[in-house]
Amino acid sequence: MDIAGGDERGTTERVLTLLGLLQQRQVWTGPELAGRLGVTPRTVRRDVERLRALGYPVHASQGVGGGYRLGAGLNLPPLLLDDEEAIATAVSLLAGAGDAVAGAGDAALRALTKLDQVLPLRLRHDVRALSGSVESFGGGRTPVDPEVLMTLARACRDEVEAGFGYPSGSEVRRRRVEPYRLVASDRRWYLFAYDLDRDGWRSFRVDRMSEVSARTWRFRPRAAPDAATYVQEGVASRVYQHQAHFLVHAPADTVRARIPASAAVVRPRGSERCEVLSGAGSLDFALMHMVLLGHDFEVLDPPELGERCRALAERLLSAGAAIGGG
Repeated sequence: MDIAGGDERGTTERVLTLLGLLQQRQVWTGPELAGRLGVTPRTVRRDVERLRALGYPVHASQGVGGGYRLGAGLNLPPLLLDDEEAIATAVSLLAGAGDAVAGAGDAALRALTKLDQVLPLRLRHDVRALSGSVESFGGGRTPVDPEVLMTLARACRDEVEAGFGYPSGSEVRRRRVEPYRLVASDRRWYLFAYDLDRDGWRSFRVDRMSEVSARTWRFRPRAAPDAATYVQEGVASRVYQHQAHFLVHAPADTVRARIPASAAVVRPRGSERCEVLSGAGSLDFALMHMVLLGHDFEVLDPPELGERCRALAERLLSAGAAIGGG
């Protein structure tokens, strides 16, 4: 009995869900797809045939590492894009992902990885040639090579190891990682990955990488911390010599509006207060940022920051008294 027969989503929605899954990852086994869709493997086979009838090149292979894979066909699948539209879309996405207009770069990269999955080989040369002629100006994130972003995005999608050169002191060393996510901040792109040589989670600035490549060696995903949170905490705190922890008497949303995400981590503590974790080259610098925030606050850590508060207060009182006495 087909357990999908009474599925209220209907066959059409289920087939579209299957197509979305095939675009997310390089290879799915039949049981994996059946589990995600809540149907039998037999229904998966039928739905794959429906996609093929619509022109989507779904390939199937047997044995270890086998499964269903969405390939690049001789023609773009129907109801997607013609050649000119596909080239224009890919070039625009490459430009948006590389220069990264704030808030749009990560979405552009996600869309580009889906388009890359089905883009016919005959169009890729045109896309690469045209993308090289696209430039932009103004602020935004530090520019990165779109081809590097695509290489890393594919490695994350396909769950294969990646390698690249990365600065370490005065030299560049080769790093070998299991890539998990690309994370976009308001200033830069980062790769969140498991560093195989150092046996731990790390974040890497994409603009500092060189000779980026993806291997064919697949890995089994590990239990990972939240990528965006890990990268933000690293950018805002861990990379600095000093870390400061404050309790601010203002709602978290109010404080977030005043502090860039790359400068501090803001966590709500109730509806009217929040914790702020930030890093700086000196404790005085971190303290002055909190003073300029314009809200009452308390020092939670480190203890020596309380001493810097008292020293700063005495200095300000002295400055005020001097003006009043004159």
